[in-house]
Amino acid sequence: MRIIAIDFGAKRIGIAISDELLLASHGMETIEHTDNASDIERIVKIVAEHDVSEVVVGLPLNMNGTHSQKTEEVLAFAKELSNALRIPVRTWDERLTTMQAERTLLEADVSRLKRRRLADKLAAQLILQSYLDFRRR
Repeated sequence: MRIIAIDFGAKRIGIAISDELLLASHGMETIEHTDNASDIERIVKIVAEHDVSEVVVGLPLNMNGTHSQKTEEVLAFAKELSNALRIPVRTWDERLTTMQAERTLLEADVSRLKRRRLADKLAAQLILQSYLDFRRR
């Protein structure tokens, strides 16, 4: 069994997947966001192909923990995804993961074009690793 994490964005959706022991996360792919129905269809296929038992969706909270319009959009997406799957779909605080991903890619001297393609996948990986670490505690 595996867990996937989703970093939902207006333009791209980053996907990360755990190893089978649920110890480490790995960037998987980036989906170009078109519409929720198409995106959910792709995620349902990923879940089926990789024996996924749980989905974690990054929740973009404000720094003080309150909800924004983006938070509400992600919650609506997570609800739609939950309705399409027969496994748990959970949200997980993703504050600062996109900034951390960008910083990591900058420090690695990755070009701007590659950073744009990799940032969402790396943010999903950071969300998932945080969730996996929490589960082990």
